[in-house]
Amino acid sequence: MQEEHAHLFYREGSSDKVYQAHLVKEGSGFVVRFEFGRRGQTLQTGAKTASPVPYDKAKAIYDKLVKEKSQKGYTPDESGKAYVGTSKEEQVSGVLPQLLNPIEEKELEPFFKDGNFWMQEKFDGRRMMLQKLPNGTIQAINRKGLIVGFPAAIQEAALVINAISFILDGEAVGEIYHVFDCLEIDGKDIASSGYQDRCRITILLLGPLPSNSAVHWVGCYVSPEEKRKGFAQLRAANAEGVVFKDKNASYHAGRPNSGGSQVKYKFYATCSAVVQDHVPGKRSVELCLLDANGDEIFVGKVTIPANHRIPDIGKVAEIRYLYAYPGGALYQPVYQGERDDIDREACQLAQLKYKPKTESDEEDA
Repeated sequence: MQEEHAHLFYREGSSDKVYQAHLVKEGSGFVVRFEFGRRGQTLQTGAKTASPVPYDKAKAIYDKLVKEKSQKGYTPDESGKAYVGTSKEEQVSGVLPQLLNPIEEKELEPFFKDGNFWMQEKFDGRRMMLQKLPNGTIQAINRKGLIVGFPAAIQEAALVINAISFILDGEAVGEIYHVFDCLEIDGKDIASSGYQDRCRITILLLGPLPSNSAVHWVGCYVSPEEKRKGFAQLRAANAEGVVFKDKNASYHAGRPNSGGSQVKYKFYATCSAVVQDHVPGKRSVELCLLDANGDEIFVGKVTIPANHRIPDIGKVAEIRYLYAYPGGALYQPVYQGERDDIDREACQLAQLKYKPKTESDEEDA
């Protein structure tokens, strides 16, 4: 009775997908876990066994899973990257991130001018907190505060950090973890310290890591001149956006009703929407958002690229779009993938950026 791991890959046209299955011992039995998604992206995780089962049963489940994927064209590939599963999958960690409210372009100027607000690049990945426990265990926590699987490359890099324990806040993009804050180090809570002090501590913590580490610090733009120049460079480079942070503010979990000591600006619009229905015979789904009463509002359809699986009805999807029309219809929506770290209730109409009014629109009104 031995553990088994299958790393399977599928390439055809623009598709480049990975599926990994694991038969591992846990307690007095065995469990079957899996990860899947686009190669190079943060994978989605799950389990085929809700709790440990006898080896023969787990082996049958594992073999069936691998066979099904092989019949769909997946093949082994030695260049595959390992992924770290966890027996604590979906357990509550007790750690929650600080969530940011968005601002519009017309609101940017005060943040450029104010020397108390520093600016960092915002990445297009998965929000993830990285925690090292005193026993040496590294675990990842999503934006809902749940323990999740994460790339082994990030785990290996985090183990090199010279600290008994820590809690880092950042964004995982593929196998790279971009750190932009630190909440705890060696058992000391530093979340109540100002952001400027937390930055200094984090830089010292991560400074010894090699330049090619999978974990690295996201630098800050401080002066008005640096912020304006950095903003222009990031926009030209098609970055996702920027975040402005009050250098004197402490870290507070959750999202304020409005404003806040940290705000974000995106160079392009995105929203999290609920898959309302499938379009028969097409790789397309219907999307909806929730209004203030919790009612579903249809906001259009989006095509699912060939390198993504078609999401199930009720799942939350990340959508990139140019703007929204009054009423919520999305213009030029592009599917970005499923979001298992965002609840249906968060898919609100209030997320949307609407088409700016023109002079002719105002005349017609």
